Amino acid sequence: MTDPASPDREATAPPAKTTILFLCTGNACRSQMAEGWARHLRGEVVAPYSAGIERHGLNPYAVRVMAEAGVDISRQHSKLTTELPIAAFDYVITLCGHAHETCPYFPAKTMHHGFPDPPELAKTATTEEEILAAYRTVRDQIRDFVAALPESLRT
Repeated sequence: MTDPASPDREATAPPAKTTILFLCTGNACRSQMAEGWARHLRGEVVAPYSAGIERHGLNPYAVRVMAEAGVDISRQHSKLTTELPIAAFDYVITLCGHAHETCPYFPAKTMHHGFPDPPELAKTATTEEEILAAYRTVRDQIRDFVAALPESLRT
């Protein structure tokens, strides 16, 4: 029987997580939802981060609809790329056109996967339920996208 502490035993380190930055204009809704979903659904293989080109504050409707789905993003906060705890990522994914057009340089594989802006979708809503429906639509689209990560990035 081999002693587990023996130097002859080959050590196997767990595989490193794929680091992903979700980037949006204000880091208020879409990128926050993506970070929350990635941590919730793919946290064993993905280290997710989110940031914005600007800082708009965490949107309370985004927090609310994510909580409905069992994902707590209430402790996340809106931040700029310069405030991130790491500077290098495996992937940077822009989630809105503005972020895609103005994305700062990152030494990473970059891609764009746009989603509708929940506040824009809710602009014509006349009831609280209509507002929430707009946010839920985007929440669910982002969930479906994130559920396939990181494998879908390698194709």
